[in-house]
Amino acid sequence: MSTIRLVLGMVAAENLHLEQLDVKTAFLHGDLEEDLYMIQPEGFIVQGQENLVCKLRKSLYGLKQAPRQWYKKFDNFMHRIGFKRCEADHCCYVKSFDNSYIILLLYVDDMLIVGSDIEKINNLKKQLSKQFAMKDLGAAKQILGMRIIRDKANGTLKLSQSEYVKKVLSRFNMNEAKPVSTPLGSHFKLSKEQSPKTEEERDHMSKVPYASAIGSLMYAMVCTRPDIAHAVGVVSRFMSRPGKQHWEAVKWILRYLKGSLDTCLCFTGGTALSWTSNLQKIVTLSTTEAEYVAATEAGKEMIWLHGFLDELGKKQEMGILHSDSQSAIFLAKNSAFHSKSKHIQTKYHFIRYLVEDKLVILEKICGSKNPADMLTKGVTIEKLKLCTASIGLLA
Repeated sequence: MSTIRLVLGMVAAENLHLEQLDVKTAFLHGDLEEDLYMIQPEGFIVQGQENLVCKLRKSLYGLKQAPRQWYKKFDNFMHRIGFKRCEADHCCYVKSFDNSYIILLLYVDDMLIVGSDIEKINNLKKQLSKQFAMKDLGAAKQILGMRIIRDKANGTLKLSQSEYVKKVLSRFNMNEAKPVSTPLGSHFKLSKEQSPKTEEERDHMSKVPYASAIGSLMYAMVCTRPDIAHAVGVVSRFMSRPGKQHWEAVKWILRYLKGSLDTCLCFTGGTALSWTSNLQKIVTLSTTEAEYVAATEAGKEMIWLHGFLDELGKKQEMGILHSDSQSAIFLAKNSAFHSKSKHIQTKYHFIRYLVEDKLVILEKICGSKNPADMLTKGVTIEKLKLCTASIGLLA
């Protein structure tokens, strides 16, 4: 998803053409590299040859090799016509010309083609159509359930999941629910103690589509709604034994989405391209250490994005990494031996090397202005509005 958002950001910034193609029966294009046999199809069997089997000559849907063989066939074709595969994302291809370039993104059988020269894009479409069975969808309007709202005249591009959210609300009978203003109310104090204790409670909760609702919320969160990341992370901890209070919290998130249906990612500069909200996998002994580890993880993502942009011909200056912990910043900038931090695993000192090599600039940000706060805890309505506005999440 980060790759798609990154390329869409380039489209908005440079007002590029954005076209979409769909591959018909993609997995049938793959060539098999080993001998595979299958039982004879119904109606094909000839009397006296019931024990014979069929040898496959091409890939079929249902084969475990099918996705890989389709990708290899497509990858070889793209190399033959002069495209370079990006190391940052092997489903992204780029080809440079004298005064323009073309980027192609592949997601299973969906393709997005980006470029400044529509003639070169049309030529690529013809090449693809000669090799594979393609459906030209024209200017991209939707990808992976996300609606692309484009205004080329004003140079704006928005990514919306309003239709997806409406379907989710309908599926869980929340169409008429009263909207709320925050992803998770401050009155929710969720714990494992609220899990079902009696047979009656367990029987009741077994009929509640808890896991299905969490999965639906996660897809919205991953694609366009970082504002619900913390709330979804909290309720997903109780998927094995959800209780009534946990389900009420899930419905609260759905009510929040109902009240913010028109919220979408607006690519107007400063839009969030990548985000995550999860518990750290190690036990840290202080808030400084926790922030230091988080800075390393953020630094890794930043380096990936910088490398990706370099491959796309968009070399960037040093990135600024903000942290609201002055002590964590000091620890990253000062490599002297510290008795209180000597136990930290070596890999988490990666942020020091990024700072020393001047690949990242680590700066302090005031806690009240830190947009990442909404990814780590419940925030007030005012703070939530500040966080969403600062990352391009607007109605």
